[in-house]
Amino acid sequence: MWELAAIAVVLAAVWFWVDSLRARERALKAGRGACRRYGVQLLDDTVAIARLSLARDRDGRLRLERHYVFEFSETGDNRRQGSMVLLGAELSDIQLEPYTIQ
Repeated sequence: MWELAAIAVVLAAVWFWVDSLRARERALKAGRGACRRYGVQLLDDTVAIARLSLARDRDGRLRLERHYVFEFSETGDNRRQGSMVLLGAELSDIQLEPYTIQ
């Protein structure tokens, strides 16, 4: 019985790891798209997980809610913060720190 429990834990950990990699790729794609849309540069070409929690979607189903942060620049000489929220596989929010339009 312990062997089955250990296998279940390992499989759950592998699923979580693969799901997290896919979510990070979706967040990176969303960050690139937002930066391109607003004419700013995504710095370091990366996003970082800031928080992980459980939340309900519009249909009331429990999903993983991942908060990501990233940095961008409008001039190339400064760094500003951006953040986004993925609820399950869907982007639910993206915010960029206010910046000067040039």
